[in-house]
Amino acid sequence: MPEDDVIIIKEGVKVYGKQTVLKGISLNIKKGEIFGLLGPSGAGKTTLVKQLVGLEAVSEGEVRVLNQKQPSLEVIEQIGYMAQSDALYTELSARENLEFFAALYSLSRKERRERIQAVMETVDLTEAMDKIVSQFSGGMKRRLSLAIAMLHEPQVLILDEPTVGMDPILRKSIWQNFEKLKQSGVTILVTTHVMDEAGKCDRLGMIRGGRLTAVGSPFELKKEAQTDDLEAAFLVYGGEEHAG
Repeated sequence: MPEDDVIIIKEGVKVYGKQTVLKGISLNIKKGEIFGLLGPSGAGKTTLVKQLVGLEAVSEGEVRVLNQKQPSLEVIEQIGYMAQSDALYTELSARENLEFFAALYSLSRKERRERIQAVMETVDLTEAMDKIVSQFSGGMKRRLSLAIAMLHEPQVLILDEPTVGMDPILRKSIWQNFEKLKQSGVTILVTTHVMDEAGKCDRLGMIRGGRLTAVGSPFELKKEAQTDDLEAAFLVYGGEEHAG
């Protein structure tokens, strides 16, 4: 395995009953790379993400993260994961949620205090620190979920549609933070169907019907599809060249 490959998927297949959700996915993601997984609802993005974080096992093939075969408890502790649905304790305050997860990650009291402040500044929620989460809007819950994913300074961040419900200014700020994390060597995989976010990724994997239809930088994918528009490129790789 090349040293800079943090995520490796070899011929990954996932079968539920008679339905094959992932069909021979092979992919390598490097250290310090922002990799975007782009595809419509039901394409298999979330299933693939769950395999990477160890919540789902492959039916066939292999998934390795940080050179460990998934699922692995040792690796799970080094991953920051943000699911599509927010896993928050809504009867607690934002601070209490963060304290709970900080304890799970065995952060010291000093580390907890510093990291909680840092991640809440990143998602612009410091003023809501002591607000009960049940009173949060959907966008605020997404922001808190993202803060929790970044809390323990993981080597790998796996984020399933992290900016849904956020305003454009905050989205821009969060992507700037992703760039900083990338510069420090953090590997980020993000699923999205927002084209301007897809354009900010170093590389993209376009997934449709459980298959990776294309992998490359936004520039490479647009060039190959002979278009200057990512959305049009996605239609080409989805076999819909003549759509519209």
